[in-house]
Amino acid sequence: MSSLRLGLNLGYWGIGPTGEDALAVTLAAEAAGFDSVWAAESYGSDVVSVLAWLAGRTERIKLGAAIMQVPARPPAAAAMAGATIDALSGGRFIFGFGPSGPQVSEGWYGVPYPQPWGRTREYIEVVRAILAREGKLEHSGKHYPLPLNGPGTTGQGKALKLNFHPTRNRIPVFVGAIGRKSVEFAAECCDGWIPVFFSADAFAETWGEHLEAGFAKGGRSRSDLEISPTIQVAIDRELETARAMAKGALLLYIGGMGSRETNFYVDLACRFGFEAAALEIQSLFLAGKRDQAYAAIPDELVDATSLIGTEAEVSARIKRFAAAGVDRLIVSPFHAGVEPALHTIDRLAAIVGTSG
Repeated sequence: MSSLRLGLNLGYWGIGPTGEDALAVTLAAEAAGFDSVWAAESYGSDVVSVLAWLAGRTERIKLGAAIMQVPARPPAAAAMAGATIDALSGGRFIFGFGPSGPQVSEGWYGVPYPQPWGRTREYIEVVRAILAREGKLEHSGKHYPLPLNGPGTTGQGKALKLNFHPTRNRIPVFVGAIGRKSVEFAAECCDGWIPVFFSADAFAETWGEHLEAGFAKGGRSRSDLEISPTIQVAIDRELETARAMAKGALLLYIGGMGSRETNFYVDLACRFGFEAAALEIQSLFLAGKRDQAYAAIPDELVDATSLIGTEAEVSARIKRFAAAGVDRLIVSPFHAGVEPALHTIDRLAAIVGTSG
């Protein structure tokens, strides 16, 4: 499995590790040969602050955004932040973008949600144009007309250029996508794809045709896209606790991450072959029956979407990810406390062959 890379997912600051604990697991991952560390944002901690902090505390490990939410900041602000972290880290930053969902986009950021992936496509176009620095920024898109000089403005918008030379004129762009068309877009245009809630066994039948359609549309091949799913891991220790945490995460995704009308994770669970369970979990959760919704989560769904077990069991499952063509596993150690997380990092490195 030497071609399989490992990334460490810190998750959300305050929900995942924070402070010296976050630094300890990041430095352990760097020492163990993990190629990247990733931070998340939703409506709490932000990606930019965490990765900028880590830039000065690490030496080799790449710094990935999983993900920077598109409604959280204009594309120019994302490009500026990415170029700055890339400079601070000596060229180790990785963009990760996604449109979030309607509840967060409209409820937290105050940004309308319709056409989320058309907006994301343009967003990435603007970010890449800023970094390329081939001329002053002008973009005639539907969502981001720049300079902005239409009705309701002063008419004084000016085409500008990034006022410093970035360390790299092209920083890799990943997207967090799980919908059919969004995965096709990832294959068409992006450097990497970060699927969450991922099943190696259902990979080909769930995503194969959409990836192939995107590659064909973009004139690209499979080697142009780094597939890097995020997955929760626990090896040898606190396995029952880890399984309970995995079920808690599934409860949040399937039950509450969206509305009855729009929940991408329910749709995905159905496509993985768990339709009856997914619809029951969502219905019970939305009815306020969280304990019953939790009890309705099948162990098979936990096994399909996480890596929890003995070292031998986890090793066997990782081989299935490698066989499916996954390039990188972005792992979240499913432990309370640093010491067991360090154990999981060490054992994963040994299984995959990144250490030593």
